[in-house]
Amino acid sequence: MQSTETASANQLEITTSRQFLSWLDEQNLSIALTTYQIGKLFLLGLKPNGELSIFERTFNRCMGLCPTDNGFYMSSLHQVWRFENVFTKGEQQDGYDRLYVPQVGNTTGDLDIHDMAVDADGRLVFVNTLFGCLATLSETHSFRPLWRPPFISKLAAEDRCHLNGLAMKDGRAAYVTAVSQSDVVDGWRDHRADGGVVIDVNSNEIVAGGLSMPHSPRWHNGKLWLLNSGTGEFGHVELETGRFVPLTFCAGYMRGLYFHGDFALVGLSKPRHNKTFSGLPLDENLKSRKAEARCGVQVIDLRTGDAVHWLRIEGMVDELYDVITLPGVRSPMALGFKTDEIRRVISIEE
Repeated sequence: MQSTETASANQLEITTSRQFLSWLDEQNLSIALTTYQIGKLFLLGLKPNGELSIFERTFNRCMGLCPTDNGFYMSSLHQVWRFENVFTKGEQQDGYDRLYVPQVGNTTGDLDIHDMAVDADGRLVFVNTLFGCLATLSETHSFRPLWRPPFISKLAAEDRCHLNGLAMKDGRAAYVTAVSQSDVVDGWRDHRADGGVVIDVNSNEIVAGGLSMPHSPRWHNGKLWLLNSGTGEFGHVELETGRFVPLTFCAGYMRGLYFHGDFALVGLSKPRHNKTFSGLPLDENLKSRKAEARCGVQVIDLRTGDAVHWLRIEGMVDELYDVITLPGVRSPMALGFKTDEIRRVISIEE
């Protein structure tokens, strides 16, 4: 038996595998998702009766997510927001045990910010895809550049290589993914099938190549994992050889990867029928398996490679960008800017 919840206001149907809700309960966590397609932040947890809790807020072109000690960062069309939980320990309202408020917003302009992470110094590091560099927030400007690939000759708002993914190691930026090594405006689109690379931020070396639109590199349990999105394969890179080792095929265009113990949560999207997504190896891989692309999240057991749980989204959402877990959170909610609630929620720092 599957679990189905409908968010009627947004014409969405969310279906889960039989044990997905039990897994959330056992692992004591909730999930945050972004979709820039319709500009929604989704917070998924459990109601007091054990059913799926769905909470959504609207933020134009919301994409990258990364957790903090008391909340998370989220990128949007021209701002980066830091959400803070304002509930005290044990506080609840209508069954929700966290209330995330967009406490701080930095105006960056439309940088097409993809992956984000907080380093060991508490500084936010993000992938500035438009300029093809790693950057951080600035108190006086749109951003402060930190690093760019050695093949990018200058900082320019040209999305030359489609730098998109960031992996942290020991609290520092360690690896990034790019769709190509192009150094001309929008040049990455000519190398979607096999031009993808992984770059070591510290040595500037290309540690893996021949990938198809790689996304979401992450360092976990001593391995560099990533999504080879153009083929539909989730796996890790052997840094000694530069070889990509697939673990699991996922039926969808993958973006968003987060780890929880022995499990990986992978975001899936339905490919758009345009030049960016058409003609990729993923098309044939789906066809050979007699499968249709899905939108949702798969939970993969790293010990076996099996997709042990899943969540599927149908309706007006076909694409996701990022996924993170919120450990210790049962049923989260958040404030946005489309209703009056944000005027009335006032908290006092003790």
